[in-house]
Amino acid sequence: MTAPARHNLPRPGTGFVGRERDLSDLLRLLGSSRSVTLCGTDGMGKTRLALRVAEQSTVSFPDGVWLADLTDAHTTLEVYARVCAAVGVIEEPGQPLSATVAEALRSRRLLLVLDSCEHVPGQVKEVGEALLAACPALCILLTSEEPVRLSGGTVWRMTPMALPVAARNAPPPDPATSDAVRLFLDRARARDPRFSATPEELETVAVVCDLTGGVPLGIEVLGALAPVVGPDALAAGLRAHLASPEFQPGPGQAISRSQVLPLVLDYVYRNLSEAEQVLLRRLAVFRGWDLELAEQVCADDSLPESAVLDLLTSLLDRSLITVTGEFEGRVRYRLPEAVRSFAAGRLVAADEADLYHERLLDRMLRLVEDLGRKLESSRPMPWSERDAGRQRVIAEYDTLRSLLRWTLSRGAAESGLRLCVSLVAHWVSHQSHAEGAHWMDRLLELEESGKAPSRARALVARAQLARVRRDHGLAVSLGEEGLRLCREAGDDAFVRTALNLLALVEVRDHVSDQAAVRVEEALRLCRETGDQWGEAIALGTRAALVAQQGDYLTADHHYNAALTLLRGIDHRWGVGVTLIGQARAAEANHDLITADRCYREALDTQRMIGAAAEEARCLAGIGRVAHAQGSTGQAYDYLSEGLLLSHSTGQRAEAARALVAIARVVFGAGLREPACRLAGAAVGVREQLGLSVHGAPWPFADVERARRQRRHMVTWWEQGRGLELSEVVREAERLAEEGRRPPTRRSAPPAQAATRKPAAARGRRRRPVDGPVPAPGSVTPQQRLTKRELEIARLVSSGRSNPEIARTLFITPSTAARHVANINRKMGFHSRTQITAWMEQHRAAD
Repeated sequence: MTAPARHNLPRPGTGFVGRERDLSDLLRLLGSSRSVTLCGTDGMGKTRLALRVAEQSTVSFPDGVWLADLTDAHTTLEVYARVCAAVGVIEEPGQPLSATVAEALRSRRLLLVLDSCEHVPGQVKEVGEALLAACPALCILLTSEEPVRLSGGTVWRMTPMALPVAARNAPPPDPATSDAVRLFLDRARARDPRFSATPEELETVAVVCDLTGGVPLGIEVLGALAPVVGPDALAAGLRAHLASPEFQPGPGQAISRSQVLPLVLDYVYRNLSEAEQVLLRRLAVFRGWDLELAEQVCADDSLPESAVLDLLTSLLDRSLITVTGEFEGRVRYRLPEAVRSFAAGRLVAADEADLYHERLLDRMLRLVEDLGRKLESSRPMPWSERDAGRQRVIAEYDTLRSLLRWTLSRGAAESGLRLCVSLVAHWVSHQSHAEGAHWMDRLLELEESGKAPSRARALVARAQLARVRRDHGLAVSLGEEGLRLCREAGDDAFVRTALNLLALVEVRDHVSDQAAVRVEEALRLCRETGDQWGEAIALGTRAALVAQQGDYLTADHHYNAALTLLRGIDHRWGVGVTLIGQARAAEANHDLITADRCYREALDTQRMIGAAAEEARCLAGIGRVAHAQGSTGQAYDYLSEGLLLSHSTGQRAEAARALVAIARVVFGAGLREPACRLAGAAVGVREQLGLSVHGAPWPFADVERARRQRRHMVTWWEQGRGLELSEVVREAERLAEEGRRPPTRRSAPPAQAATRKPAAARGRRRRPVDGPVPAPGSVTPQQRLTKRELEIARLVSSGRSNPEIARTLFITPSTAARHVANINRKMGFHSRTQITAWMEQHRAAD
């Protein structure tokens, strides 16, 4: 109950007013129904109510409450991609997103909020049904203009906000007690805290709310207008506007509620200054923006750049735009979807839609092409400068998606392919390979793409996505065609890129001779042009090639040469990837000291970058090396953390590798049955993924020659092979926790409980796996603890709790607690106070 809530919900910019009964009923409904759809017309407050319900539900969902915005989604793939981004699941190479998400969420109790489903009701139904069937503890909360009915779910129809209603034989109601009037007054006071209304004006406010049909967004924008024009003038003006013959549907027909909001927005729009009208409609091309971007795209001779800030502030005061947060110290804005749709219509009516989409496209092209140049530049620059471009693309990604769709709808292959070529760096580093391939394939299918100047580069870029998706055949065919076209066009930069790409694929496919030829040509061209980034990539590929051939000494030399280049230009991402390659080669060569050093440095780099999948690989690598060095406690620590991270992010192949490594540690502790189950489960996972597997009871096939004992091992192995991954992860975590305890405190395994040793034998205590406990004064924290444990100890000594440590280091509270327990075990401590005293004793050394 005291753990920090896990969610990605945006911080609301305004207070939540009204809907208290709806909120209470929906919270109870989520306790009995696994899916609830909030259904209602645009502007009815579906998203705001859903977010409020989600905020109030965090205590009921220990694995978190996660929001996926489906605005502008059009395909099932896009729905899955946004769900993945929301819940922190990473795409698995060569595996469908649907299977990855389902397995990662199978055992989690979480609430998934799918917002704005009206664009893809069929696709949302398909995704929702699949997730509910595969994940028994998952609940889904949806918002949509039209009902999305999932099996066993409930549709909650949003009603207008409550208006003052007079009861028979009762005194007139107090307008200030109704939800609609309260919302109106709240938004009016948000604009002007001095705003107040007399009893007569409150009656007028109630009339205004009634004219809006009780639609919350209409009430909000009118409430923000009230301090300027006053309730009486507002009511008179709105009544006259709605009564205009221009808006009457026909004789004897009334305006429906779905038609009221556009008319209210039109009334507010007409009350804006001309400059405010111009800016509002031009902002419709964005899905999110900051001041600088609005100035660059929207300003012209009729709208000076210097006026944009004041105009944005005015529109914000009028509740026509909202603040969504900050990025790099700049405030981010967004239009509510109903307002954006209205403004987009006005942009089309002004015949400016194509012009401002083109201006936005030009700006975004410069932004993403700058990202590509910085990530592949050989110029020394701080990593923060390189990474700023990557973070900016993440911030603008919704707008970039909308531009990709816009170029596709207009057949503008050249502009779309230019965007894609530069976005490949984002798709690879952010591991959104499937979505990137989806956009590139559709653009390459356009008739115009055959003549597009960017086609050659696009083929190489698409081959890069095929490589990371493990589709090596497609990567080679596209890469060779792109290489040919780039040679013909004299595009030397992408010739080098294509050669490095093809060489890497051929190393993975064990086509050694061809890979060697490509690597040497790439190295020669990179050195001739001073392309240190490309040279480092080629050296890393050459190192992988010679390591594959068993020449580990030469491989280490090439890896070090690549790292020298990458460190010289401060390219942290390249350093992290190269270190993992060097660590794996060293581990294969049984050079445990080098492997441990490289894995640990790579781990720090991947954590800084935020690459969870690579972080899990490093953790597992450190755990394997620790086991090989005889440090069982550290092996359990790192392997279990890597396993949990791989499983939570959906990396099943990496989870299987971690399971095998834990199985080896468990087997070495004499626990044959659980070790065989873990190993069998790992093979079962690999079979599901279509990867190569070994026979039972791998990896312990050569350990036991006695037929009877071997038969038992095969039986246990086959049992594990039929278990679900989430179940096996829990068992592995239990075994790791058990293995961390001192020998005298461990419980006997279930399978061995009936064959306990005699009392005399039990009395002989084994030494702890990490050696004797040292005296705290005789050893410094730096000598005894791992880097991560040292971080934890420092935070403990500063008075931080486990949840606070978790937030600081971006780990889970349970992982923080596990590290604290490991520090206590190593030093023979029993409390955080002892850790603090020890750290203070050696503070000077620290």
